[in-house]
Amino acid sequence: MQGIHGWSCFVAAAVLSASSGCAVFQARPLPAQVGAAAAGDVHVDVASMPVQDLTHHVFDPRDGLDETETAMLAVANNPDLKVLRDALGIAHAQAFAAGLLPDPQLTASRDFVTGSAAGATSPFGLGISWDVGQLLTRSAQTRAAQWNTRQVDLNLLWAEWQTIAQARVLFARVVNARATVARLQTEATILAPLQKHIDHAVAAGNLSADLAVTGLSAVSDAHQKLTAEQAALNDAEHALLLLLGLQTQAPLQLVGEATRVAPDAAQLHAALADLPRRRPDLLALQAGYESQNQKLREAILKQFPAISVGFNRARDNSAVYTSGVSIGLTLPLFNRNRGNIAIEKATRSNLYDTYAARLLATGNEVDRLAVQLSLQQAAQPRIEAHANRLDADLRRGEAAFNDYQLDLPTYLAMRSNALAADLQRLQARQTLAETGIALQTLLGGNWSAAARATLSAHSSTAAGPSS
Repeated sequence: MQGIHGWSCFVAAAVLSASSGCAVFQARPLPAQVGAAAAGDVHVDVASMPVQDLTHHVFDPRDGLDETETAMLAVANNPDLKVLRDALGIAHAQAFAAGLLPDPQLTASRDFVTGSAAGATSPFGLGISWDVGQLLTRSAQTRAAQWNTRQVDLNLLWAEWQTIAQARVLFARVVNARATVARLQTEATILAPLQKHIDHAVAAGNLSADLAVTGLSAVSDAHQKLTAEQAALNDAEHALLLLLGLQTQAPLQLVGEATRVAPDAAQLHAALADLPRRRPDLLALQAGYESQNQKLREAILKQFPAISVGFNRARDNSAVYTSGVSIGLTLPLFNRNRGNIAIEKATRSNLYDTYAARLLATGNEVDRLAVQLSLQQAAQPRIEAHANRLDADLRRGEAAFNDYQLDLPTYLAMRSNALAADLQRLQARQTLAETGIALQTLLGGNWSAAARATLSAHSSTAAGPSS
């Protein structure tokens, strides 16, 4: 009985030792309300910003949010980025799990003698075994998980850069829409008294019906445009609030104007040539490809026989004690993991083609946006000059109309033309800003040496295993 008693104590000690380090469940209730009530309630870690120009900018929302502060707040508080950061935590946990050694398996049995068997004792058996075969694939599993962690980290970085771009686009849209609403409100205010004058003139027989219709149509058109632009402003403000992780009623005080991006041909060529070594999504695809290489290597290693080694101690019913070694071996006769190897090879081929397609599409899109930006930059001075000229003409026309030296249709036509030119100018500024932001994002967020240093430092924190 001493043998089985000793083994029983060993089993109990092993179970207690293992259970002492177990995790404990803790409930986490879902929130009743989400989102910050104001930008000042959000902590923004300037040093952790993923783009160089954000790390050198002071975040102080008390005097309003400029374009850079808006982007900083989006990085710190965007709900979708929080989900991606949780995914990064999962990837780190998976890499940790992949590096753990497999646990040994402990087995125990006890039989009881029944019937009349003189001198018989109750036999028992104890054994411990370990899957040695997993040691052969552990290196590949660990490296695959590490490369996957790097891929998730770089995907997060790319999502942060895209969030910065979207914050800048929405900042420009809100600022532009507010300027457009202000211009249309001014126009509607100026034209509002005109309706009374038209009604009085028609009643007195001093204005024909067709001229009255022209005047009333101008008033109605201004109000319709104002209503449509107010709806567009409402959409843009709510989209920006959601991107910033703020509550619907949070104040949205924006200051300054949108930044205009104007790279020259040399900068575009250099940035495009260096893109695979700098842009996070391309680096993430490279990391995913390396992770898949390790998974293929693991699948190839698994075609070899799986081996488990064990040690056992037993006693039969005649009180004879035995000790021995057991070896388990899988015979690779039919399966040989050929199906998984084929799957991993096909997956690697898919990743290869995905990377090539992304490179091709990026080059095409960069070229398209570069041409578009060049055309918009060339057209902008003409649009500005045309709007300024019509505004000056309108000021002279207003003076002439007030002195009864200009008829109503001509005055309304001048107002309509000046308003259209002002709206076209605002829209051209918005389009120019959005095209520049899109081009900057496609080129990796920034093409300066400082931005490359930022990405290099960020990537080194999630570097994959050495070859």
